[in-house]
Amino acid sequence: MNPLAEELNATIESANPSMYSVLSGLGRQLFFPRGILTQTAEAREKADRYNATIGIARQGGHAMNLPAIMDMVPGLSADEALDYAPSTGNAALRRRWLDDMFAKNPSLAGKEVSLPVVTSGVTHGLTVAGEMFVDPGDVVLVTDKFWGNYNMVFGVRRGADVRRFPLFVDGGASFDVGGMAAALGAALAEKGKALVLLNFPNNPTGYSIRRSEAGEVVDAICSAAGPGREVVVVLDDAYFGLYYDDECLAESLFGLLAGRSEHVFPVKLDGVTKEEYAWGLRVGFITFSAVAGGKEKDLYAALEKKAGGTIRGNISNCSQLSQSVVLAAMDAPGFAEQKRDKFELMRARARKVMDVLEKPEYARVWEPYPFNAGYFMCVRLKDLDAEAFRVRLLERYGVGVIAEGTDIRIAFSCLETEEIPDLFDIMYRCATEMTDQP
Repeated sequence: MNPLAEELNATIESANPSMYSVLSGLGRQLFFPRGILTQTAEAREKADRYNATIGIARQGGHAMNLPAIMDMVPGLSADEALDYAPSTGNAALRRRWLDDMFAKNPSLAGKEVSLPVVTSGVTHGLTVAGEMFVDPGDVVLVTDKFWGNYNMVFGVRRGADVRRFPLFVDGGASFDVGGMAAALGAALAEKGKALVLLNFPNNPTGYSIRRSEAGEVVDAICSAAGPGREVVVVLDDAYFGLYYDDECLAESLFGLLAGRSEHVFPVKLDGVTKEEYAWGLRVGFITFSAVAGGKEKDLYAALEKKAGGTIRGNISNCSQLSQSVVLAAMDAPGFAEQKRDKFELMRARARKVMDVLEKPEYARVWEPYPFNAGYFMCVRLKDLDAEAFRVRLLERYGVGVIAEGTDIRIAFSCLETEEIPDLFDIMYRCATEMTDQP
């Protein structure tokens, strides 16, 4: 093992032996190289005469550039747009995102978490978490309504045993805390370690945890954990902030879980993809929390270096241009008001869907799942094949939806508010045709 990895492992094990125990074999091997990167960083700080360390071309003291490219980004300098970003991300952006995280998650007040590490979107953050914490055969628990890419990230790429528990209480409209607790208890009894992946607002259903449920979820996880029963909780907060019901928990479970148990390790994944309506910029973040008896700073520095190491060894670094755009935008006048305007538009679309679904005739052909947040909602078709329905809807009516098992997922996020009633009427017409045909 590389001595730098051994050094980081010793720091983590000294701060919290349970934290060290949940690292994967790869996670223990990870380190952030000193070599060229460290020497370049030192030179950036101290080389005030000549700096011949940087692996880019420079001209006139700045990043060499083609005007044809820079003309496309007139608001940024060549260095901001074209230079390499550090493997852990733009330091100013990381600090700014951390400040915003505390502002948006009141339960974090007085707690200490790591400095967010920049990832190339939330999916990349999931991959980083998988590499750091998941070995082949480890149990990863997801709800039975889940984003299919979880299986690719954890099952296919990491060889995890991906198990499902019910999202909803059978026949009800609430999160199945008991189902999660039973699945977690079984996994811990068998393996002594489990990763629980919670995604609120949920893709595909658009359901987000309620305030009344949040405490029960946190208590169930912390009650299941203990010595030899270690739990990593990955919070996929991709749709954070898009809450359309006053009963929603308007913050991440990360804040409630942080600092609760030395055997529970929350990992927050979020980013600008949905929060700032900037999908293709691919700027995400991974943030860690652990109890370390006063050694949290050392522990977090070690985890950040391991995350930086896996990024360095995979994609080298995330887009400097995207990070510079995001940081400049967050400081731009009117940014908060612009976000609020888009949120209100999204909430209006969600509420229109809720109103339209009140039509009593729809109950003949489908049953909607509860939803209160995010981009999507789902209906469970009655006595119809979802894939056959999807194909017929597309070929006969020119309407595209997603079929998942027995369910149909509708992304109301990409519909104008006035288009929503017509969409559901067309869906109803198609469903009744299929139901009534001989």
